[in-house]
Amino acid sequence: MAVLLGPAGVGLAGLYGSISDLTQNIAGMGINSSGVRQIAAAVASNDIKRIAQTAAVLRWTSIVLGVLGALLLILFSRQVSSVTFGGNQNAGAICLLSLAVLFRLISGGQGALIQGLRRISDLAEMNVLGAVLGTVVSIPIVYIFRVRGVVPSLVLVAGMTIATSWWYSRKVSIPAPSITPSQVGREAASLLKLGFAFMSSGLMTMGAAYLIRIIILRKLGFEATGLYQSAWALGGLYVGFILQAMAADFYPRLTANANDNAACNRIVNEQARVGLLLAGPGVTATLTFAPIVVALFYSAKFHAAIDVLRWICLGTALQVITWPLGYIILAKGKQGFFFWSELAWGVVYIGISWLCVGSFGLSGAGIAFFLAYVFHVLLVYPIARHLSGFAWSKENKQTALLSLSVMAAVFYAFHVLPLPWAVCFGTIASFLSGVYSTRVLVTLIPTSGGPAFLRRLLPLLRSALPNSARAD
Repeated sequence: MAVLLGPAGVGLAGLYGSISDLTQNIAGMGINSSGVRQIAAAVASNDIKRIAQTAAVLRWTSIVLGVLGALLLILFSRQVSSVTFGGNQNAGAICLLSLAVLFRLISGGQGALIQGLRRISDLAEMNVLGAVLGTVVSIPIVYIFRVRGVVPSLVLVAGMTIATSWWYSRKVSIPAPSITPSQVGREAASLLKLGFAFMSSGLMTMGAAYLIRIIILRKLGFEATGLYQSAWALGGLYVGFILQAMAADFYPRLTANANDNAACNRIVNEQARVGLLLAGPGVTATLTFAPIVVALFYSAKFHAAIDVLRWICLGTALQVITWPLGYIILAKGKQGFFFWSELAWGVVYIGISWLCVGSFGLSGAGIAFFLAYVFHVLLVYPIARHLSGFAWSKENKQTALLSLSVMAAVFYAFHVLPLPWAVCFGTIASFLSGVYSTRVLVTLIPTSGGPAFLRRLLPLLRSALPNSARAD
């Protein structure tokens, strides 16, 4: 896409993607996320009838909201085009984009069912297959039509997502429920009530992302928007793998233990530590090899995105720390805390972005992202402590101090050292960080369960560790 479209085309694709995300979030009312919680809670009760009723209502509600979301985007296509692009010339493309909203909302409901049932292997296969098929069908469209193919490619990707989610949801064997209209109403109301908190969170996050792209577009132009989009995608790519993988099982498991504060806090500490250990080496390596990463995933034309990418990497490191804490609020169903904390974060993020982009140009967008997550750490931790008595474990404090110190040192090195020396320092830091994380992780992973190759590999790794590492 980067080679075919260049920075300006990638910026256009990012704007259309933000429109789709924002519409999906508003129309979806957060039921995909609330559906995971409701399905997980039903599974924890071992009530087959309740599971079947929740699954049926989730499926039909996602279809209805998908249709409403598509109609909503069509109805306001001229206004959306005017706000985003400064005129009505893109209204037709935005109407076509409504199909992507429809497909994504329906597939989201199907994916929520699979995740809530903790069918993790099916969820992984579904996501991989959907991504591969989406790539296969969308790239030729962009190759043939260039910029005019951006929106059709987004629709085709969403179409592959709904196809794969439908295929895997068919494998779920749940008896058809006997459900009355009043039961449907109660179940749907429960989904929407909790979903409003998720929708509010998504609205803050996606709305902020949309507005920041508009700020960059207005102040710096389409090319700068594309450079920011590339840095945003790369900065969240590695950490996104980690958070998505952990969320697949972490959120349903946390929900099942929401009323047990000790178990809840233990699970969150475990996830935070594993997240830091996995993220540390990758973020440090991205800081070091940012020019190569940008050239590899995009092209040499995106060289100006390197600095903003490094700032975004620092922000994603803090995101790994705060991410598990936010789920305490959700698992306990505290919609008020969740809404106001996300609103505060979104307002601060947009305000900082406006100031930083005006003062520092494109790099200011990355600086704003980092500062927004500094604020998020200070905001979410006291809330989690209030709700469950949460406190960081000693191991987490040590891991966080070590990982963040290494990242900060590597980031600083590129501002004070000659480039070859900074690269050498970052390479050594990435290697040592990887060794440390591997040593600790192999002591945490159980030998039972998991893929066969991992069960065979773990004893070999553990036998190769010195006694001090095993004691960790």
